Formats: sequence, C-alpha cells, structure tokens
Amino acid sequence: MSEQIIVSFQGEHGAFSEEAIRQHFGPDVQTLPCRSFEDIFATVDAGQAMFGAVPVENSVAGSINKAYDLLLEHDLKVWGEIFLRVRHNLISLPGSALGDIKEVRSHPQALAQCERFLNRHGWQARPWYDTAGSAKDLAANPEPGVAVIASKLAAVIYNLDILVPGIEDMSFNYTRFFIVGRGDPPRSEKSKTSLVFATSHSPGALVACLNEFASRAINLTKLESRPRRNRPWHYVFYLDFEGHWQDERQREALIALLAQAAFVKLLGSYPAAEMPDIRNGGQAELLQI
Repeated sequence: MSEQIIVSFQGEHGAFSEEAIRQHFGPDVQTLPCRSFEDIFATVDAGQAMFGAVPVENSVAGSINKAYDLLLEHDLKVWGEIFLRVRHNLISLPGSALGDIKEVRSHPQALAQCERFLNRHGWQARPWYDTAGSAKDLAANPEPGVAVIASKLAAVIYNLDILVPGIEDMSFNYTRFFIVGRGDPPRSEKSKTSLVFATSHSPGALVACLNEFASRAINLTKLESRPRRNRPWHYVFYLDFEGHWQDERQREALIALLAQAAFVKLLGSYPAAEMPDIRNGGQAELLQI
C-alpha cells in the first residue's frame, strides 16, 4: 500500500487552503489543520505531515510576507504550486432566507473583498478570526439572522446553506500556494524555480544579477524585494524563473548568480501549475469538490 499523504495547512477545516489541497492532491487526501504558518513548517519538519500548503500571494491583496520569511528561515523545499480560484460564498443556517440576514461574519480580508456586496445589502460586517472558523462557530452556536463568508467546502463540512455564491467584488481573485516538503521533488517536463538572493550595496548590483538570466533568455515570472529581518535597511529578492535549476542555461545562470550575489538560497524547482486564463475575466471554475 502507498503511504497516506497528509498535508498540513493554516486554519480550520473548510479553509480555502484545504480547498487548494483537494484541488492539487484529490478529494481523498488527509489534511492537518494548524494554528499558524509556523506550525505548517513545524509539522513537515517533524514528519507529522508529508507536505504543507502555504499561501504565498493573492491576485488582489498581493504577496503574503510571512510565508516568504518562513521559506527563507527553513530548509523545506517547494514541491509544487497551486492557483486556487477564491469564491467567497454567503453561507447561513439551513432554512435561512436572504431577507433574514442582519450580520455577516468572516476574516477581515474576506469582508474587505466582498465590501460592495455587503454595503449593497446594508448588513453589519463583523470580523472573525478565520473564514472557515466563522462557519464552524455558526454551526456550533446557531444564531438566526447571522451569515458568514466562507468556502463551498466549509458549507459542506458544517452542513450550512449557501445563500449566494461568488459574492467577491473582483471576479479574478486567485491565491497562489506553495506545496512545501522535505528533500527535492522529482523533475517534471514543465518546471519553475524559486530562489531568494541578496546583493552587495553597490551601484548596478541588482542589474548585474538579473542580467545573468536575461543574457541567457530565461524568463522571470516574479521578482519582489523584502527587508532582511536581521539587517535593517538591507533587502532580499524573491525570484521565480521558468525551467529547472538543472537545465543547462538555468544552471549556468545560477552559477553566475552565485558569483554576483551576496548570498543565494534555492527554494526549489517544481512542476509549474497552469496560470489562470484571464481572457474570460477569471470566470472559469478551477475547483470541483
């Protein structure tokens, strides 16, 4: 028998992270909820989970800095990426009607991403610690007139009704996740590589580093700076590029980067996920549960 795959994530059962895990691994995957991002890395380090699913950026809200800081601090490697279409749903107790609702609870970010919808109905928005947590708490302590914003999976898990699906203000709302694990993943036909590096404080240092990729016609798909927490006013750069680090041109670029940069840490080469198609306004449904 093959080993049961256990994947840890931050939040309660029914979180969008758990939806992403099911999208990537299938509906039979075993999941392990964690209280914090740090706990995700700890469970994988300790062997309690084979992998962890960590959200790293959202198409609306931008990068999730805590996740990138932990990738720098830990020795886990990126094994894959997921693009999850975030569908916010208005969920309430079975038998509830839209006209009964007076208060809507959810994580502050979810409330902000559905602000126009909430204002149009004049409902009171009440921040909660977690999207799936708001659904879990409503199911455990039923309150008439209360609805929550959470995932379709949360409605299924906690036996709640979806009153209105897809209430997010922006239809093109995707979150990118990294799958992190121990060791290196097997090579795939279509790979992407993520790394972090720092440069010296000298004119043209960053340009010189980036030119090592440009001169070899290697396409960069992400570049972002973050403060170095142990060195004030110094910065590190998170970079993604197409290809595997062992491919000839990519390997040459990395060797040249090591000579140019102050330090380089390879976060992993992993199977590249298909980018969401924006031509239809992001309406395509990626998730089926």
